[in-house]
Amino acid sequence: MDDRAEESGVIWKDAPESTIHADVPKDWLDVATGGCVDAHEFLNFLLNEIVDILEKEFSTVKDSPESTSPGRAANGEVYHLANEVRREPLVTWVHKNFQGILTNETKCLMCETVTAKDETFLDLSIDIEQNSSLTSCLKSFFSTEILNAEDKFFCDNCCSLQEAQKRMKIKKAPQILVIHLKRFKFIEQLSQHKKLSYRVVYPMELKLSSASHDVDCEYSLFAVVVHVGNAANHGHYVSQIKSGDHWLSFDDDSVDKIQESTLQTFYGSSREYSRNSDHGYILFYESVAKS
Repeated sequence: MDDRAEESGVIWKDAPESTIHADVPKDWLDVATGGCVDAHEFLNFLLNEIVDILEKEFSTVKDSPESTSPGRAANGEVYHLANEVRREPLVTWVHKNFQGILTNETKCLMCETVTAKDETFLDLSIDIEQNSSLTSCLKSFFSTEILNAEDKFFCDNCCSLQEAQKRMKIKKAPQILVIHLKRFKFIEQLSQHKKLSYRVVYPMELKLSSASHDVDCEYSLFAVVVHVGNAANHGHYVSQIKSGDHWLSFDDDSVDKIQESTLQTFYGSSREYSRNSDHGYILFYESVAKS
């Protein structure tokens, strides 16, 4: 198994219980010992927790006597390293691999002034439609929205509420693009969440040229988290991960080799009610090196 497969999931197999529990936050233990949690929520918790741990370790090193003690320059003058130097935010391997930048652009339709705001992201949560494709869902996600009526935009240039156009684009594409398909929808009439078994075809190769400022932004699928079950409040997760030239299926402590064509069985159901309850939930794409 290559490093990419190992980084895509945590495998606790034949490990002593003390090893599993060592230095693991209580929130994680609930999952490790059989608790139920949404895979997307856990992914975000995991990545943010790793960042917090790395930042704390980095801060501890920076605040150590060795790093805060004054040094002496070549001309004999004393300089202080830590206390007088403004620290830049720590860029961890989580940021380097998963973090991208979205630009929210709002254009006033009266004066045509464009207001842009950048925000970072670790994944994209995409609304889905029945019998659609990931490409079409992304197109809807990045489509232009008209702000009018009660949703008018306050334009600083006009000093008043105005109709406007709003859209998002990827300013900086991440090395690993994580796409969360929003399969759980709250139904107000029922006052509960429902799982959407919609058929959404996801490609092995993905291009984001129309949604990104990065020209020829191309990705290749290397992992799929699958939700098994028809209900929104319970179920099971399995992962399909590419290792080298073949695909592996991870189901708890069971690992099996599968054909690439098996991934098509996780697209979803074209009908509302189907025996197949295994549906792609989180997609992992890696950036393809430009030749």
